[in-house]
Amino acid sequence: MWLATVVSNIGSWMHEVGAGWLMAELSTSPIMVALVQTATSMPVFLLAIPAGALADIFDRRLYLITAVFWMMFIAFVLGILTLAGITNEWILVVLTFALGIGTAMMMPAMASITPELVPRHELHKAVALNAMGINISRAIGPACAGVIIAAAGSGAVFLINAVSFLLVVVVLWKWQRQVQKSNLPAERFISAIRTGVRFVMHAATLKAALVHSFSFFIFASALWAMLPLVARDLLQGGPRTYGILLAAIGVGAVAGALILPAIRSRFNGDQMIAGATIIYALAMLVTGHLNHFLPNIIFMAICGVSWIIMISTLSTTAQLSLPNWVRSRGLAIMTAILMGSLAFGSIIWGSVAKYTGITVALTAAAIGALIALVFSYRWRIGGVEKFDLTPSMHWNIPVTHEQITHDRGPVMVVVHYRIIPDNRDEFLALMHELSRIRRRDGAYAWDVLEDVKDPVHFIEYYMVESWLEHLRQHERVTNTDKMLQEKIKQLLVDKKQPEVTHFVGT
Repeated sequence: MWLATVVSNIGSWMHEVGAGWLMAELSTSPIMVALVQTATSMPVFLLAIPAGALADIFDRRLYLITAVFWMMFIAFVLGILTLAGITNEWILVVLTFALGIGTAMMMPAMASITPELVPRHELHKAVALNAMGINISRAIGPACAGVIIAAAGSGAVFLINAVSFLLVVVVLWKWQRQVQKSNLPAERFISAIRTGVRFVMHAATLKAALVHSFSFFIFASALWAMLPLVARDLLQGGPRTYGILLAAIGVGAVAGALILPAIRSRFNGDQMIAGATIIYALAMLVTGHLNHFLPNIIFMAICGVSWIIMISTLSTTAQLSLPNWVRSRGLAIMTAILMGSLAFGSIIWGSVAKYTGITVALTAAAIGALIALVFSYRWRIGGVEKFDLTPSMHWNIPVTHEQITHDRGPVMVVVHYRIIPDNRDEFLALMHELSRIRRRDGAYAWDVLEDVKDPVHFIEYYMVESWLEHLRQHERVTNTDKMLQEKIKQLLVDKKQPEVTHFVGT
């Protein structure tokens, strides 16, 4: 899978160079050049969350095959039109957007299969290896694209990209995926989207990763959006110059992936995010003020090192924060934030460059990244490695006096606790931590109440939309959640499981 993805990504990076340079030839407007990056990123921002829901509902293997076929078709059409001399600025933007739709449909599902291919303790390395693969592709693809564009034009690059998808289709077709079965019916599309968003809102570590993604990539996008203009205007170069700059970023990223284990052994995730942001911002700042080719190659490589550290750290945090049942949706939201930041950032910095110049745009983006780091640093991602998100399945199936249909609701679950008086403060602190778990897994209302007559008696209640949703909660509770519930149980008078009662709407 990794080798097939590397081959496909080489084609994709060749395509990106071809599209960026073709637009630079078709239009002199910085906004139109930046719009290519926007057309690539915007579909992911708009469609990643629905795509993640579909990937969690349907078989991920067949879903991925369909998305890859779509991308192959669009790349082929764009290649033929370009070779025929038909492609203009807006045809390029529209077909790039269509290719971005395929990327949007594919990215969450492709990212979510990584934990199915490697054991959990290898996930850090697998994520880094995937990021290295992307950047090996980034080192090879742009350099090849620069040569091919100079010899045969961008249309040839687009056709090579179409062919590069074939190996991914073959590997996916041969993959014998092991699917974890559930006795419950599949989630419905709209409900699945709502459930995924709710999970993210109440998963603190994942939410911190999203904050860091937005605050970094909205400013980091300036370099990607302006790079064709840096090559053409600041360095007075052509497509080979642009390709070499992109390749330098890729080489730096590969080097960064190789030293990443050593960095991770010395620094925690929060320190790695801060360091990568500072280094990337300073390198981007210098790039905007240099008009010499060789020094720019060095600073592009430095940007590549910082990029791989940031991507790997945030991606691993997201993977370790998500159980399998919601993994595609959570990663889709992560992807939407990342690509949306790149898309909107490209528009912003393209507009700034139009009125103030490339140097001012890159300088403003670098300063903005540093300021954003100050405000986002309080969002911490530490401790995610300790999560065990394997389903614990330790909740007993509720005993009912009649057959309760899945659509009955709402459901109110009431849990009775009798605590040791001295444990009151610790109990309430743990209960509010438990409330995030209840809401994350499906509760739309939650509270803990104290008995006015009996000071050691507390009840917790939470509301769920339907009986089916409550049964799904039984499958969603994790071993980490179980550990929290065990801590609460130790604060009770008899240290036994608290009494649980269920009520359903009539």
